[in-house]
Amino acid sequence: MTDRYAPKPEDRFTFGLWTVGNPGRDPFGPSVRPTQDPCDLVRKLGEIGAWGVNLHDNDLIPFDATASQRDRIVSDFQAACEESGIVVPMATTNLFSHPIFKDGAFTANDPKVRAFALRKTMDAIDLGIELGAKTYVFWGGREGTEVEACRDPRSAIKRIRDGMNFLCEYVKDQGYDLRFALEAKPNEPRGDIYLPTTGHMLHFIETLDHSEMVGVNPEVAHETMAGLSFVHGVGQAMEAGKLFHIDLNSQKIGRYDQDFRFGAEDPKQALLLIRLLEGTGGGERWQGSRHFDAHAHRTEDVEGVWDFARGCMRTYNILKERAHAFDADPEVKEMIAEVVDSTIDPLLKDYSPEKVEALRSLAIDPDAIGATGLGWERLDQLLMEHLLGTR
Repeated sequence: MTDRYAPKPEDRFTFGLWTVGNPGRDPFGPSVRPTQDPCDLVRKLGEIGAWGVNLHDNDLIPFDATASQRDRIVSDFQAACEESGIVVPMATTNLFSHPIFKDGAFTANDPKVRAFALRKTMDAIDLGIELGAKTYVFWGGREGTEVEACRDPRSAIKRIRDGMNFLCEYVKDQGYDLRFALEAKPNEPRGDIYLPTTGHMLHFIETLDHSEMVGVNPEVAHETMAGLSFVHGVGQAMEAGKLFHIDLNSQKIGRYDQDFRFGAEDPKQALLLIRLLEGTGGGERWQGSRHFDAHAHRTEDVEGVWDFARGCMRTYNILKERAHAFDADPEVKEMIAEVVDSTIDPLLKDYSPEKVEALRSLAIDPDAIGATGLGWERLDQLLMEHLLGTR
């Protein structure tokens, strides 16, 4: 029997080498799983139906690798990708693990650190292009503080801007077909991280010299850590034409960055997110990849990692089916149909003095409107019944 939830290339599911390759290390204990070879990870991703793999530079190439070692590793990895039918749509730089970045990369007070960060990122961009990446993500994991007096936050923002402007010019000068996606996070590993939410990032992007090249990479866990609606953040990014990449996982509000299997903690919000991405509630389907930035629990062995990866993709496809069913439900369609008033709608945009007068002359009974129920309780119950598979 065909499994209708099995992943297909058109689903555009991707995983990071750092996700399925996570050995289960945490601040309180060492690895519980062996370190896996990137080529073996790629082969297994192809076997379970993923479309692509993403990576930090040092997920593939050790920090201290020689040029010849680097070229051999890249060649072997490219061969494994081709053999497995796996593409590399996104790449990024590790600017947080090495001790040189203990107080930031682009925001560090020491200009030598900032210079090293730029050099390392340019090398990693070159690697991404060599592997076929079209999107480059920036997560400023160490770009923050515990001791606020160490720098003026205005200087930190300016340094990030200088770095992004420099790297945009580098990409243009090299003739690369590449877009940047900025990833926000409120805290961890720093006490506070600069540009902590997608909203902060969207504003910051508009201050860049080449803002057209730069969008956002929202992550479920990161926005949820801040107690924010991930669906709203993604919707704002989509409305602005700035959703260049997305990180899917699951998270409990108010906790450390948990990176649980997609949909594991928040199936309702995951369903609402999928409505946006798949366009089931209106609008076009978002054409980017569905990247799972999550990892298996520390309780799992290597086989458990692949149960986790299959689960991410399967949950997405199950919820996608539920989203289609919800938005095709005649009762739902009637309840959320757009209210069109050919008299009032034209008055609500494109200011003119005449429209001011027309608005003032409208006969509107606020008490009658205020006393009318909207039925959102019924709508939410319909959503739950579709989510639970009873409709």
